Amino acid sequence: MARVWDAFLSESDRIYDAEYPTFSDKRELGRRPALLLIDLYRLAFGDHPEPLLEAVRHNRSHLGLAGWNALPHLQRLLTAARAAGILVVHVTREVEISEWREVGRGDRAPSAEERVAREHWYGIFDQLAPEPGEPVMRKRSASVFGSTAIASVLNQLRIDTVIIAGESTSGCVRAAVVDARDLRYPVVVPEECVFDRTEASHAINLYDMHRKYAHVIPLSETLDYLAEVKTEASAAVGRPGVERSAD
Repeated sequence: MARVWDAFLSESDRIYDAEYPTFSDKRELGRRPALLLIDLYRLAFGDHPEPLLEAVRHNRSHLGLAGWNALPHLQRLLTAARAAGILVVHVTREVEISEWREVGRGDRAPSAEERVAREHWYGIFDQLAPEPGEPVMRKRSASVFGSTAIASVLNQLRIDTVIIAGESTSGCVRAAVVDARDLRYPVVVPEECVFDRTEASHAINLYDMHRKYAHVIPLSETLDYLAEVKTEASAAVGRPGVERSAD
């Protein structure tokens, strides 16, 4: 099966991959997964689809067409996760809206208009908006695990597998994947559901994560996995004396 990173591998890389398929001891996927949607905020998509080199002239946080191309895949993933009844967590950037002064911006406090604009642009993209009961976590570091209570939440809910999607592949997604793996979670990254500004960075970071930290798999396989989780959960609830935990 062709992978997104194939075009960037040398002949030596290909031979090495064939002889040594992976470094990581990828753990079997569990049956209580959670979906973490990383930085799918409005600023990353902009108001409308634009090629990257045009978009960044007026919005340096825009990821060009990559985000819009990933959008239907993200919607399919989110729909399947909700249907399976798993925990869905939306992650965005912490927005400083107090009167703290900003180092690097003239040491001034943001204006009221700037604070309102930040709240809007760092809100979750409308087409992926949270439903009631889906938490939104705000982070101050690249990894959601570095500056939020997500690890405690996953532990309390006895989550045993983490599915990670969003942007950027080489930045906040990768940081979350590495931290989740360090916490001993099996990690799934649906290939079509992460994106980045440049193709090479996106592809090579996926390759690296696949070799070392995560199950980087097609969306179709992720959807099959979620369907299995849904079926098993339904069967468990239907058995006498067996009830799916809701805590």
